Amino acid sequence: MTPPPPDLAVVGGLREDYFITPSGEVHIKEIGGNALYAAVGAAIWKKRVGIISRVGENYPREWIDQFEAKGFDTRGIKIVEGQHDTRTFYAYLSLEERVDNNPSAHFARIGQPLPPELKDYITSTEGQEDRQRFGELAVRPTDVPKIFEGVQGLHISPCDYLTQRTLPEAMRAAGIKTITCDPSVRFMQPSLKKEVAEVVRGLSAFIPSEMEVRSYYRNENIDLWEACAEFNAMGCAIIVIKRGSNGAYLFYNNEKWHIPSYPVTVRDVTGAGDAYSGGFNVGLAETADPLEAALRGAVSASIVVENIGALSNLDINPNLAEARLNSLRESVRKL
Repeated sequence: MTPPPPDLAVVGGLREDYFITPSGEVHIKEIGGNALYAAVGAAIWKKRVGIISRVGENYPREWIDQFEAKGFDTRGIKIVEGQHDTRTFYAYLSLEERVDNNPSAHFARIGQPLPPELKDYITSTEGQEDRQRFGELAVRPTDVPKIFEGVQGLHISPCDYLTQRTLPEAMRAAGIKTITCDPSVRFMQPSLKKEVAEVVRGLSAFIPSEMEVRSYYRNENIDLWEACAEFNAMGCAIIVIKRGSNGAYLFYNNEKWHIPSYPVTVRDVTGAGDAYSGGFNVGLAETADPLEAALRGAVSASIVVENIGALSNLDINPNLAEARLNSLRESVRKL
């Protein structure tokens, strides 16, 4: 018997994470990737989530088995012939500042040798700004299983430009109404305004991080509300700018809202923005209310930053998310 379609689906990368926390704690070959963290952010709300991604034959099959054991629908994970690099390195200089290159320098900084797995590592986002061809691990519209076309919502995590450019139109044509997107910083550049507008146009919600917005303007002093208005004018009704511990800005119907982050003891901020986006997509698909969606996003992020490891976030008290949602609702501000 064929399983039913998932409630929602997420698109993005499945990675092998190598990272250094702000306290200097080292993690080697952790299960990661923005698709997984977005899926976790959505699944926190008791939803069955489908993952759409591409990996090589060398990607650990036991990891996919773990996703299935946790309730994720893995029919959208395509195993591409050959060996493909899914390593991601990043080091946190603080809870708010993350760098993702030159691993040897960062391991030297904390007095530890470079892991042999990172000997030839350069970056995990090379080529995401390419406007001519899909990368080997870039999701194409044809990669989406037909049964996923019945989902309530679809979120596209930071990935190749061509994925973010072509997938929304194809999925709208297939009948998916709630489509959200978090752009890749690689193509959030002043010289690519036309391309960014092509990604933004027609989305249900555009959900960049503050870093991605500042990359787009190359201006540290840009007024974030003015940025929201500009993205809104590109043809997207709902704009959210994720600001880490400073919460998020929500802009729609010319209204400005500040949603604070939920106060928790932070252990690891990896995947927080992706989890926010997954939670936001759930809220928007279910309620059609941007403010309720933003609240769910904030709650998903708060749960992820309390733990280390994406899948560990699914072992929480089942009532925790709703309790935080009700608490946080009292703190939002209309500006």
